[in-house]
Amino acid sequence: MAIAIDLVERLDRLLPQTQCGQCGFAGCRPYADAMARGEADVDRCPPGGDAGARALAHALHVPAKPYDRERGTHKPPIVALVVEADCIGCTKCIQACPVDAIVGGSKRMHTVIDALCTGCELCVPACPVDCIVMVSLGIPAEARLE
Repeated sequence: MAIAIDLVERLDRLLPQTQCGQCGFAGCRPYADAMARGEADVDRCPPGGDAGARALAHALHVPAKPYDRERGTHKPPIVALVVEADCIGCTKCIQACPVDAIVGGSKRMHTVIDALCTGCELCVPACPVDCIVMVSLGIPAEARLE
């Protein structure tokens, strides 16, 4: 079945672009593609919340439904923060980040580029020394570790 590329693009634009995989797909674009093909429902994105599920339903002309709470919790925007004093430079967080928002070298402290971080939290379990915390975007950078 051929699907309209513009529908996939429209659905993809409605998704939060966290690339977190909570929907069961490898990112927002594959989820949008599956919805456009009728292979996935609109309720699979916790980062998008109920409003996101409604927007997707509207775009697909299907009944609206709340997002599936069993897939995760809808949260306000967050970003990762590396606690510099604890970072051992293992690069596991860099490898886990789906959007290349973490920079650093082997055996060197890493840092997160806030503007690129989607808040997917995939770096947190990858860190063997638990030096990554998730913080609200509303907290000024200088106050995040206080």
